[in-house]
Amino acid sequence: MADLLHFQIYLQNQAASLRLKIVQSGEPVLREAARPLSPEEIASQEIQRLIEAMKETMRDAPGVGLAAPQVGYALQLAVIEDRPEYTRDAPREQLAERERRPIPLQVVINPKLILLGDPEIEFFEGCLSLPGFMAIVPRVREVRVECLDERAKPRVIEASGWHARILQHEIDHLHGTLYVDRMVSRSLTTIENYNRYWKEKSIAEVKAILVTDERR
Repeated sequence: MADLLHFQIYLQNQAASLRLKIVQSGEPVLREAARPLSPEEIASQEIQRLIEAMKETMRDAPGVGLAAPQVGYALQLAVIEDRPEYTRDAPREQLAERERRPIPLQVVINPKLILLGDPEIEFFEGCLSLPGFMAIVPRVREVRVECLDERAKPRVIEASGWHARILQHEIDHLHGTLYVDRMVSRSLTTIENYNRYWKEKSIAEVKAILVTDERR
């Protein structure tokens, strides 16, 4: 309960509009296994306020997902949302390749992740806790997530494409895992260089170049 007490004290010193600090890689909390929340805790004012604060922080970043460890709390809680305006200017071909569609707000608590099927799809990913960088990360295309929602009601989320990727990324955070633990290491790049050199290339082209460079 120490983490909730800390948040309660934090709330007392904040204005009504609450944006939390996103902790960065190297913070121990990002490598901890988060603990589950009880239904009573989920219903508490502290957790409900934390959920609202995480929504606001995610949207302000902006990002498509945020896990409680990323704001300093080792709790099995994440929020996900991919708003239409985030992809308004993206090429249709890119959206289709990534199977990326708008995702309404989802609150995911105490999730159990079930990977469906064997094939892994590779795309570049970034993370709010490692700002300024991206890398190719393999992820399973389809998942099933059994969890509780913000009212502590059981729910099942079946997702594919980019939605499944976001869920895997955020649930990894709840187990102390970052995308750099799963990335194709030679693909790590700054966002600036991603836009300059790699953005217009397919993943196959990127990997072919990286393998060729490695053999020189």
